[in-house]
Amino acid sequence: MTTSEALQKAPDTPAASPRQGTQLDHLAALYRQMLVIRRCEEEAARAYAQGKIGGFLHLYIGQEAVAVGAIANLKPEDYVVTTYRDHGVAIAKGMSARAMMAELFGKVTGCSKGLGGSMHMFDAKNRMLGGHGIVGGHIPLAAGAAFASKYRNDGNVTLCFFGDGAVSIQGFHEGVSLAALWKLPVVFICENNEYSMGTPLSRTLSVEDVSQKAVGYGIDRDRFFADDVLNVEHRIGEAVKRAREQSLPTLVEVRTYRYRGHSMSDPGKYRTSDELDEHKKRDPLLRAREQLEKEGFGAARLKTLEDEVEAEVLDAVKFAEESPEPDASILEPTTYDGPFAA
Repeated sequence: MTTSEALQKAPDTPAASPRQGTQLDHLAALYRQMLVIRRCEEEAARAYAQGKIGGFLHLYIGQEAVAVGAIANLKPEDYVVTTYRDHGVAIAKGMSARAMMAELFGKVTGCSKGLGGSMHMFDAKNRMLGGHGIVGGHIPLAAGAAFASKYRNDGNVTLCFFGDGAVSIQGFHEGVSLAALWKLPVVFICENNEYSMGTPLSRTLSVEDVSQKAVGYGIDRDRFFADDVLNVEHRIGEAVKRAREQSLPTLVEVRTYRYRGHSMSDPGKYRTSDELDEHKKRDPLLRAREQLEKEGFGAARLKTLEDEVEAEVLDAVKFAEESPEPDASILEPTTYDGPFAA
């Protein structure tokens, strides 16, 4: 199969929108998205250990409720910009599990034809603007996307995700300062997972409450824990509404936790097993599943949903394994073709 044939055969069907059906169905759809992300990340970790994925791999396990809850507020036309811990955000924004997994495997059917890899998930059709490897460097880019929306008066909103380690970076100040000055429709979401790589908050931040930094820029702020995906959706929804209707930015600190190390090369020995176990008791996936059971979603429906997710994820892995690697046919168009090509 040639590169062009593989690209034509690669389906790019995102998961069903979590905006349909009753309130219980809505929670089930959010749970489904989180489960797809969790299982994709687990299979990615397995593939990495088997040598099928190279380079860096930063997993989103434990933080799924942040992306899923936040992006549930968006329209398809809205933009998302995020960090190198981007697989879950990409899926929540509409990227298919196949396209994401194939990109991790470096295959031509991936979202960036296998040329971007783990840290550079990009999907222009779904307004997923990356995946960026430089800590804090993408925050001004999000301000730029929001500026374009305000200039065009198109009513679109930009979500910008970043970690707690980025708030001490110059790019954070530049992006938030300009967004405040120009009153841009952007929501800055700090995914505070309590560790900048392997360094705890007490050694990286003079003020633990990241949201307080909003006061210095004269913008609205919020701060909460991401234990409940519906609460994430509601709280981020207020900021999205402010951005869309008033063209005003907001800084939101969402306290979350990653269950794995910073990357696959990090064993995470800087924290105790008791700390990890305590956080796992508040797992947003577990909480969503328990709520579905409690409110009568039904064991049979829940099993069907989970079986569908398992089939989707295993299909994505199989698809990635069987897809071809990029060949010389894409060298010229990916190097020279584009908006500045002659």
